[in-house]
Amino acid sequence: MLDPFYPVVPDSSWVLKLVPIGTKLIQLRIKDQPESEIRRQVREAKAVCAQHGADLIVNDYWQVAIDEGCAWVHLGQEDLVDADVKALRRANIRIGVSTHDHAELDKGLAIDPDYVALGPIWPTVLKQMPWAPQGTDRLAEWKKLIGNRPLVAIGGLTLERALLCLKSGADIASVVGDIVNHADPIGQARAWIDATRRP
Repeated sequence: MLDPFYPVVPDSSWVLKLVPIGTKLIQLRIKDQPESEIRRQVREAKAVCAQHGADLIVNDYWQVAIDEGCAWVHLGQEDLVDADVKALRRANIRIGVSTHDHAELDKGLAIDPDYVALGPIWPTVLKQMPWAPQGTDRLAEWKKLIGNRPLVAIGGLTLERALLCLKSGADIASVVGDIVNHADPIGQARAWIDATRRP
């Protein structure tokens, strides 16, 4: 079972900070780096996750994930077009997909993903989104449509909003800004871990 606290971080230095304090599920989303640097960071992140029993999810770079023997990739809708899903399956790599509307959900479910992400639940300042915020009601709808796969809520999440998402049908709350832009990211990550793991 995947952990309900799912931070998305921009480089491996964050993995080295967050995994030793108890983070069990983390996504490495590297942007605009040469391939040698991407590979170095994936290796570094994978090693620390292995040491602490955490799941590392590599965003976008599916070929690097195969080459480096990773267990997970996350594919956005654009990546779904280019990724070799059969090669990923042959490598026993599990796949998470991003969805923002019903058409994208259909496209995502067509590859039989291991989790489905829905967003943005709230407005997000981190990237320009052509979609209106989904709201928590959509989570309950998505949960019915995706079967027994884990549902990830993402977009504009604070800790309070994350707990609302978990009550509304999400299994996992994914966070970017409330950790990486926080004045005390380690303290905030600990707060998320404590709150999201409460029964």
